[in-house]
Amino acid sequence: MTGTLTFWRVFARRDRWLYLWFALGSALLFVSQAWSVDGLYATQADFDRAAAGMESNATFVAMFGPTRALNTTGGQVAWQSTAFGAVVVALMVMFVVGRHTRAEEESGRDELIRSGVVGRYATTTAALASAMTASVVSGAAVWATLAAYGLTAADSLALGVGLTAIGWFFSGTALLAVQLTTSTRASYGLAGAAVAGAYAARAIGDVAAPTLSWLSPIGWYQAMHAFSGLRWWPVLVLLTGAGAAVASAYAVFDRRDFGAGVLASRPGPVRAGHTLGSGLGLAWRLQRPAVISWTLGALALGLTFGTMGNSVEDLVGDSGVGTDMILQGHTDVVDAFYSTMALMLALLTGAFATSSALRPHGEEEAGRVESLLATALPRTSWHAGHVLLTVVGSTAMLLVGGLGLGVSYALVTDDASAMAHMVGAAVAYLPAVLVLSGLARALYGTAPRAAPTAWLALVVAVVTMLFGEALNLPQAFRDLSPYEHLAFAPVETFRWLPFVVLAVVAATLSAVGQLALTRRDLR
Repeated sequence: MTGTLTFWRVFARRDRWLYLWFALGSALLFVSQAWSVDGLYATQADFDRAAAGMESNATFVAMFGPTRALNTTGGQVAWQSTAFGAVVVALMVMFVVGRHTRAEEESGRDELIRSGVVGRYATTTAALASAMTASVVSGAAVWATLAAYGLTAADSLALGVGLTAIGWFFSGTALLAVQLTTSTRASYGLAGAAVAGAYAARAIGDVAAPTLSWLSPIGWYQAMHAFSGLRWWPVLVLLTGAGAAVASAYAVFDRRDFGAGVLASRPGPVRAGHTLGSGLGLAWRLQRPAVISWTLGALALGLTFGTMGNSVEDLVGDSGVGTDMILQGHTDVVDAFYSTMALMLALLTGAFATSSALRPHGEEEAGRVESLLATALPRTSWHAGHVLLTVVGSTAMLLVGGLGLGVSYALVTDDASAMAHMVGAAVAYLPAVLVLSGLARALYGTAPRAAPTAWLALVVAVVTMLFGEALNLPQAFRDLSPYEHLAFAPVETFRWLPFVVLAVVAATLSAVGQLALTRRDLR
């Protein structure tokens, strides 16, 4: 263990901003549910009616977890936040562990460090300690914000402690994944599969087979029954599971070669496929997992919200805040609600489009583009492949998400004509999505160091579109969002002029980025 404390301090310093942002994000995830439900339901009768509708929806149960005390603020917080909060913390510790272990082995830095006076377990233990510290910080932030909001202190503490224990459990599974695989990407894939498996087992168990819920650490977390008859013993189950995962990881670590994994990598083909000879083929190969996962996520979101059918009036409530946030001031509750759902799909697609547009920036920062462009592949073809993939992927997300929304709504209400309206409402936001990606592309071409600030445009869009009415934001500020200029379909009639203008703006920004990239040196 020689040097463990030193490495832990170094890792904690490197991860300090990650600690902060994930802690703030986790706290906001939990406390925002309390704020939203208190604003949505003006009376307890509204609350009881909405809770009854939620409890009878199997899709909601699969998505969030078992329904307990949903007619209380605390019960809603525990129900809506625990599953997603567990996934967020699990992904956080997965990246922390992988960053300080397998990534360091791949780069060769860990081998250099180990040539000094360093214990065999030092860096591994320090990485685990950093992930566990991040879990503690996130759990403490959740506890503090919920208690400060005014919810019961003991139950708030339980949610924070349980979130910390979830982080420790998945720190152990991430460390085990590192020992089994030979690359950082593979370790992330295996650790992510463990998180997805836990969520799926919990979802299936809560709907059809309760035994499966007890095979999932997320199910153990929700079994604490925070705000619905608190019990502490499931934390011991989580800690026991975490200890077993960590012990297994160290046992495998003792039996593998440095730089290798227990699961050997399969050799690639002798020759690359024909598609990799083009910029588009390369872009598809690099971004294929992201495109597929984002599209499936949009489909799942659409299918989930469409199942509410025409019963959304009971869920929205009668308060002014609920009308402003969900109905955007419109009186047609059903159409306005699904207009907001289409908008949320479009905002989610905006996140994908921004990420996809910035992928060339990441490739250049990693130093892979320079050697690639030393071949016969032109710079314009390489970048154009990523551009086309972003456009096609964004279109697919909106189509699939809108189709999921329309299909599930039609199945519940027997209104097949609604499918076309739902798909059209989602696809109508395509120019706004492409403006966000065009801005990211323009920044990458003209000022690559500033390219990540393109995410601020998405933040502005989310704030203005979802909270503009509730916060009474000035119209001049709201007009900064490209989504603001498009029709709020299907409750509003589609308008061609802003659709075409935004499409031209998106194409112009993209062209500026493409031209600037051809005229500057690679970093």
